[in-house]
Amino acid sequence: MKAVRIIKNERGFSLIELLIVMVILGLLAGLVGPKLFGKVDSSKQKTAKTQISLFESALDTYRLDNGRFPTSEQGLKALREKPEGAARWKGPYLPKEIPVDPWGNAYVYRSPSEHGDFDIVSNGADNAPGGEGNDMDIVSWKDLD
Repeated sequence: MKAVRIIKNERGFSLIELLIVMVILGLLAGLVGPKLFGKVDSSKQKTAKTQISLFESALDTYRLDNGRFPTSEQGLKALREKPEGAARWKGPYLPKEIPVDPWGNAYVYRSPSEHGDFDIVSNGADNAPGGEGNDMDIVSWKDLD
């Protein structure tokens, strides 16, 4: 019969060792965390600009079929649903429903506009015209800085 060996020198981590590890992890999170959150803001702005570019492509196709862009009243909804008076509408021009911007707000569409045939605007995180940083408006007529 085999004898069971009992190891008496088994030790776990002491409270001090655990506290040191927790402090090191906290310091690392404090240094790395803010840099990662800064990337989240810029990625939302890039996402909004990409969505606006997709709207622009769909609007160009709409214009080719109908001879004009949708009016402000028809809005971006005309890319998914046939508006009144659009006899040559061959949509839907977007494969899915009109998305909201990365901050959960509707895009603003104007046609005709001050900057060309149409404007598409995301008002940023504050959902108000103007702003800087994360609150900056993302617009169809300018590139991101």
